[in-house]
Amino acid sequence: MSPGPVAVVTDSTAYLPEGFAQRHRVRVVPLHVVIDDRSGRDGIDIGPAELATALGERRRVTTSLPATGEFVTVYRDLLDAGASSVVSVHLSRQLSGTWDSARLAAEEVGPQRVRVVDSRTTGMGLGFAALHAARRAAAGASGADVEDTAVRVAAGTTMYFVVDTLEYLRRGGRIGGAAALLGTALSVKPLLHMKDGSIVGLEKVRTTSRAVSRLVDLAVAAAGERAVDVAVHHLAAPDRAAELANRLDDRVRGSSGCLVSELGAVIGAHTGPGVLGVVVSPADQDAPQR
Repeated sequence: MSPGPVAVVTDSTAYLPEGFAQRHRVRVVPLHVVIDDRSGRDGIDIGPAELATALGERRRVTTSLPATGEFVTVYRDLLDAGASSVVSVHLSRQLSGTWDSARLAAEEVGPQRVRVVDSRTTGMGLGFAALHAARRAAAGASGADVEDTAVRVAAGTTMYFVVDTLEYLRRGGRIGGAAALLGTALSVKPLLHMKDGSIVGLEKVRTTSRAVSRLVDLAVAAAGERAVDVAVHHLAAPDRAAELANRLDDRVRGSSGCLVSELGAVIGAHTGPGVLGVVVSPADQDAPQR
């Protein structure tokens, strides 16, 4: 019997819309969240609503990466089930040790059978890379081709977001090159983006409405005339996210429709409620069908 297709793994910070992981056969390994003394799995035990409430009540929220053993179990399960190999795509190593945990697991299981990719991004930047990789895998591509697809899509992805405050990023030590914006007045919204795997400040915007307009303009510029996948992220801001998605649908010519996905506890704990983000990713013949 010939080996099955390459299996694709990602982590919960991809924040794939509901049903996407199952539909495209992407295995999701959850990170962990601790609210006060209660620990749970990101997106399974602790979701966005509970997180937003906890942050609003100023409760202590911390996050941690999956243990190497968790990845080992997943990789072995997939290989034992008939996968020819595994491509495991994860959030930027600049933001988390998740990639390193996956890499150590790959060494234990067998590096010739498990390839680990640092997407250098997160959210649907990571999600689109995993979905494209899964579509290539389903088409019978080799492990090397599936890995190359994930790397190519992630490298071509742009992510912008605006937060109500930099305080959550500062607390979590994820502020990186955005530190220069820490003195921002309350009336000014920090506009950030992913650069070289880190969260970096881009500019200051005076109002939320202006911030939304800038996100649209930046997404349009990033898309250009090419075909793209577009997603909007938010935490506890569904109305603003829907408005942003509608404006992107009107302005981004190469998009077949904007996905909206609420951030879960791991990323949301570092951005805080009210965050809005836009992800623009290259689309081609390998793009997953919605």
